[in-house]
Amino acid sequence: MERRRFFAQALAGTAAVASTAVARHALAGLPEPVIRTGTDTAGPWTPPGVTGAGRPYRPVVTLNGWTLPFRMRDGFKEFHLVAEPVVREFAPGFTVNLWGYNGASPGPTIEVVEGDRVRIYVTNRLSEHTTIHWHGQRLPNGMDGV
Repeated sequence: MERRRFFAQALAGTAAVASTAVARHALAGLPEPVIRTGTDTAGPWTPPGVTGAGRPYRPVVTLNGWTLPFRMRDGFKEFHLVAEPVVREFAPGFTVNLWGYNGASPGPTIEVVEGDRVRIYVTNRLSEHTTIHWHGQRLPNGMDGV
């Protein structure tokens, strides 16, 4: 057996076991995914409960994008990314099939600051396996979607 075929079969078997091992009640604990269908620049998202106390909050505005909302749970900012097919109109009458996140391409901005504790849940709705390259993060090479 070729090495590639062996690993492909091993990964397929592992994926099948992993997909059946996730219980429905565990999926209920995921943050609700926020899906965006427009391509206009969204206004800054302000988390609930942000007041004038503490460090000033200056939200990021991403041109032609938006900031992914999060929920706080046990001291962690929890985000939910959904990798999925997206249809985007680049010019009137010129649409393109893309892979994107949460209904948009490019995907949303995940806004965190140094010291934040973060959990990011990723749901893959693509017909292929996927990885994510975490721009700006120092991670081991095998965990960085390369």
